[in-house]
Amino acid sequence: MKFTFALLGSMLLVALSSAAEETGFVPMFDGHSLSGWKQHGGEARYTIEGDAIVGMSVANTSNSFLCTEREYGDFILEVELKVDNELNSGIQIRSHVYDKATELELKNAVGEMETYSIPADRVHGYQVEIDPSDRAWSGGIYDEARREWLYNLEGDDHRDARQAFRRNDWNHYRIEAVGPAIKTWINGVPVADLTDDVDASGLIALQVHSVDDHLAGKQVRWRNVRIKVLDGTEHAERPTRDAASTPDP
Repeated sequence: MKFTFALLGSMLLVALSSAAEETGFVPMFDGHSLSGWKQHGGEARYTIEGDAIVGMSVANTSNSFLCTEREYGDFILEVELKVDNELNSGIQIRSHVYDKATELELKNAVGEMETYSIPADRVHGYQVEIDPSDRAWSGGIYDEARREWLYNLEGDDHRDARQAFRRNDWNHYRIEAVGPAIKTWINGVPVADLTDDVDASGLIALQVHSVDDHLAGKQVRWRNVRIKVLDGTEHAERPTRDAASTPDP
């Protein structure tokens, strides 16, 4: 009897702990419309099927992004996703898009100042990779349209992380952005642990990568998209920002 009560007590503590972990999350997708989201960049097709947002690749168009209309600073983002094996994709966080072509001056990956030319309507910023290829860098962090790879999965130290992503199946992503720290998990396995202070807030976006004719019609699906804002930096702003940069004439 004592063992039974002890077991029940342990199960109750686990249940209470799980419930506590759920506190504060809100859905980012209402299940029937793309309200609160806006497409930028290319012409990939975004639709709704059942409980999922579906991105379908379109040949000979640039990278496409379904962006939030709000900006987020510190947060925990969770999402389940499934992607065709041939289609590279990603989740943008703390990202930006400009109405006009703009030049940015940033420190590159080796700490040197470099100028980056950002076309109008080009989403740029941190991207958490979705990579079903043999390279298997899913969960790594890429700086879209700017500094490229900030945290890849090369080397034996990342063997477990490379094996976390499941092809032809749903995968659970967890992304934590707190101050300059960005961390990712796939199916509960730790992947990236990056410290970078270039962007403190910005848009969240769902990417469909550009493709040639032979990969048109490939799909990536996202469901159970939810966020927990940690610092109150959710802003009801347009999906652009006034950058400390020089717009092209």
